[in-house]
Amino acid sequence: MMNDADDPVLEAINHDQNFKELISTFFLEFLELFLPGIAKTIDPNSIKFLQQEYFADLVEGDEKIIDLLVEVKQSGRETTFIFHIEAQSYNQTQIGRRIFYYFARLHQFHVKDIYPIVIFSYNKPYRAENNLFKIEFPGLKVLEFRFHAIQLNRLDWRDYLNQSNPVAAALMSKMKIAKRDRPKVKAECLRLLVTLQLDPAKTRLISKFVDTYLRLNAQEERKFQTEIDKMGMTQKEAIMQVTTSWEEKGIEKGIEKGIEKGQRSLVLVLLDQKVGQLPDAIRDRVSSLTLDQLSSLAISLLNFNSIADLNAWLDSNT
Repeated sequence: MMNDADDPVLEAINHDQNFKELISTFFLEFLELFLPGIAKTIDPNSIKFLQQEYFADLVEGDEKIIDLLVEVKQSGRETTFIFHIEAQSYNQTQIGRRIFYYFARLHQFHVKDIYPIVIFSYNKPYRAENNLFKIEFPGLKVLEFRFHAIQLNRLDWRDYLNQSNPVAAALMSKMKIAKRDRPKVKAECLRLLVTLQLDPAKTRLISKFVDTYLRLNAQEERKFQTEIDKMGMTQKEAIMQVTTSWEEKGIEKGIEKGIEKGQRSLVLVLLDQKVGQLPDAIRDRVSSLTLDQLSSLAISLLNFNSIADLNAWLDSNT
């Protein structure tokens, strides 16, 4: 069974960071989209993002950073409570137990009510996730713990087309999408985005999210362009401006990487010529230098006569 982590296109994506950035930027809009009843009662001025916390994950046996903790005040309540939001990018059979452990630790540490939410963002499996963890015996129910589950691959993107909500514009890209509809969904995500008229930074955040999760091949790109051409001129121009920004950022990033790679290669060649072939350990140290350090080394190496001179420079500058 392939999860997102097994997908060669998605394996390098930092899913936790992408979802954390999206939800922390549009937290109230996230609640309005998925928990409208509660969202109406939240005091926007009370929203407070808490510091990340590290817990030992007793299910997977490693250390885990809690994704997002948000303290809020609800009308009718004298005290605040905490939303705990986890972005789950892969299928895990013991998810209920793990979220309960986090709930118990958070409740103990903060001494506040905790509202747990899990966003399931993986592509497969499609079966409904179990949001229950319970412990019971004949005649005694010791525990029945539930969390709010948002399973994107079971949501129909068409249901969110007319939601004037930036989170909908982003998350449609991770919902249940037939392969033939991928270009259309990307176009609709961007259509919704440009109608929201967000500031440039927020527009880039969502457009980057959509582009990350709806990477199109050449044939799909042509269909995407056809979908854009069907729209009104104003929307088409706005969307083209967003996609042009992607391309410019990609070219700029490629140029920066090319310059960095070329500079590292040049410095290593010059060092080989100046002091002789470098041992692997020293070559690794040089390869890990920042661009500013490389620039300084490129000037200093003119005065080197031996590997000892290079070692001395590295010891002094790293």
